[in-house]
Amino acid sequence: MADLHVKVGDVALRNPVMPASGCFAIEYAEALDFNRLGALVIKSVSPKPRAGNPTPRVTETHGGMMNSIGIPSKGLEHYRREVLPPYTRFDTPVVVSISADTVDEFAQAIEEMSLPEVAVIEANISCPNLEADGMAFAMTPETTYKVVSAIRRRTQHPFWVKLTPNASHIAAVAKAAEEAGADALVMGNTVLGMSIDVRTRKPKLGNVMGGLSGPAIKPIALRMVHQCYRSVRIPVIGCGGISNAEDAVEFMLAGASAVQVGTASFIDPGAMQKIVDGLHAFCDETGVTHVRELTGQVRLDRQLSDRWLRFAQQSG
Repeated sequence: MADLHVKVGDVALRNPVMPASGCFAIEYAEALDFNRLGALVIKSVSPKPRAGNPTPRVTETHGGMMNSIGIPSKGLEHYRREVLPPYTRFDTPVVVSISADTVDEFAQAIEEMSLPEVAVIEANISCPNLEADGMAFAMTPETTYKVVSAIRRRTQHPFWVKLTPNASHIAAVAKAAEEAGADALVMGNTVLGMSIDVRTRKPKLGNVMGGLSGPAIKPIALRMVHQCYRSVRIPVIGCGGISNAEDAVEFMLAGASAVQVGTASFIDPGAMQKIVDGLHAFCDETGVTHVRELTGQVRLDRQLSDRWLRFAQQSG
């Protein structure tokens, strides 16, 4: 049987499959074996309590779903006391995802959550930056560098930076995160969209706009993973529309060292375990001894690849 072990920086995982933050809860233990996943990524927590966005918060779309949850939170103290402990009982690395409104809040929260029982901290810089009129931190290289460097100064814990696909210069943003001290990138998050009920003529989401996820965004996410992979030396974790093992392989070929699964788990709570099984089958069928050998192995014409890279770097 193929070896599915991978490393994301200094963090060793038994396989490259993990949930995407916000798409996973402790109740999933009833549907799959947590000890078979690569990591357990918990829903983002913010330092200050948040009520979340107005309802309705979720709507189905063609090829996926849209959400505008608003990252509701009861704060770090409640998170440490009530949310985190159940996940640490499994023999699987725990990844804590942090969301915050300002650079200082981000750095302080991540310092507080740099706990021995936490393997990795994921800085969700896709969230709004109140110091920049609500624009996500990861929308520009400058704000990305500012928040990531502030985090790095406050923790020695491994930390991954979650980027947004809504940025226009993703290669430059990825490079800024690397230069500021990120250990890995998570590429990416939902794509901003909107849906309208034609009978009521009202938006289907209470917050009007929301994040599109699922198979509909997979080609966008795949392209951005490849751009990041070609632009940085740190590992990239692919996320966006992964529903089965072949999707996971596709992301790894594009440059991902590991993958996160989101919307697929809403449809089938056992999806991640099936993807792990499917990776074993794919590797055995295709003669792949170690799954990590797939990373970045998409076959590109050399001349075309070099030209494409120059274009990607110029356009971001």
